[in-house]
Amino acid sequence: MIIVVVANGVVALIQRTTRGDLAASPEATPTDAGFPVDRASSFAGQFAEIYLNFNSERQEERSERLAPYLPEGADPKFGWDGIGRMSAGAIHPYDVEVIDAKNAIVTVTFQSEDRRMLLSVPVYYNDDRFVVSGLPGVLPAPAPAALEQQPEPERDTAAENELRPQLEGFFKAYAAGDDVQLRLFAAPGERLQGFSGTLEFVQLRDVTVPPGGAIREITAEVVWSVPSVQTSSAGLAASSTTMAGKLTQAYRLTVEKQGDKWFVKEIRGASRSVG
Repeated sequence: MIIVVVANGVVALIQRTTRGDLAASPEATPTDAGFPVDRASSFAGQFAEIYLNFNSERQEERSERLAPYLPEGADPKFGWDGIGRMSAGAIHPYDVEVIDAKNAIVTVTFQSEDRRMLLSVPVYYNDDRFVVSGLPGVLPAPAPAALEQQPEPERDTAAENELRPQLEGFFKAYAAGDDVQLRLFAAPGERLQGFSGTLEFVQLRDVTVPPGGAIREITAEVVWSVPSVQTSSAGLAASSTTMAGKLTQAYRLTVEKQGDKWFVKEIRGASRSVG
């Protein structure tokens, strides 16, 4: 019986160890096979900036700019017939599918007018150099995720009424970047840095305060006034005092109550404010 018990214990230990090894196995983790993923993404992004912007009146300029990315003897227009125009921006890395140590398909995301799309670029790497190894392909970007509805949070209305006038004063000082005023609203030992006049406070639209103790994490919706920027003939931004439009944004604040006053310990972007 003792031998059976010991044997069962050894078997169980081996099974637990094996399961742990399998869970930590790197085989489930994608490998880059030695392919320089980050540098290839940068290369493909620069290529996409030129490839996705074309104008029939500037064909030669585009071909000259594309040349450093294409293999020797490739069509300088690289699939374009030279007619029409297209403009794209907001180009960023999206995904890299590594085939082997020398080949990968690099995908970037871009915006063209009101459409968000993807561009898939085959890239070849050798001797510390890259080249686009085939014609790219434009793909539709995934649709926005379906946002699950959350239940309405519990609210401490008494604390919200206490905090509202103090937060209005805080956000005015935060917009102005007035260190002296900000110290009046900051918790002891905390130093908050404001906008130094880049934005102007308009309204505290909403405050959500959950029940709790002296320290709470709250959410505030703030309306800012955004200065318009005039552009000089040289293309440089010129200062302007004209206010154009308003921008509503959401923030998370950690606040602490001392006596009958609330103080701000930290301010960050809100985690979720879309209904």
